[in-house]
Amino acid sequence: MTLTNLGPIAAINGAAQLREIGAPPVLLLPILLTASALLDFLIASAMAKWTALAPVVVPMLMMLGISPEMTTAAYRVGDTLTNLISPLNSGFVLLLIFCQRWIPEMRLGTLLAANLPFAIAFYIAGLVITAGWVALELPLGPGTGVPYALPAR
Repeated sequence: MTLTNLGPIAAINGAAQLREIGAPPVLLLPILLTASALLDFLIASAMAKWTALAPVVVPMLMMLGISPEMTTAAYRVGDTLTNLISPLNSGFVLLLIFCQRWIPEMRLGTLLAANLPFAIAFYIAGLVITAGWVALELPLGPGTGVPYALPAR
């Protein structure tokens, strides 16, 4: 338990600033997706990254009318996009080792160059799917969707 309340303070201030800008959910969630993808190069663990982001991002987007389920979905899409090209990802290192078994001259840069087109294609597809899901307000599961209404006091 944190005693500073920095998470709620950042969430409230961030929501107020985003409300002033008038950024629509169809723009906010792809930005979250992109931030999640870029953080993959700094934080190796998906759980550690979510632990750092969730206390601020989830309540902030709830205050802007976006459900926690949609926030989580956008985060998870972004988290998977750069796994192909992040040297911090254990799967990437394992793939390099497997490749070197049959192609001894395979190096990190060669594998990165081979996977980069796939990562770019997955990123574009992830952006389109997330923005489309939000624009169409498709359900995320039983009883939940993209919009969220704060409970009345």
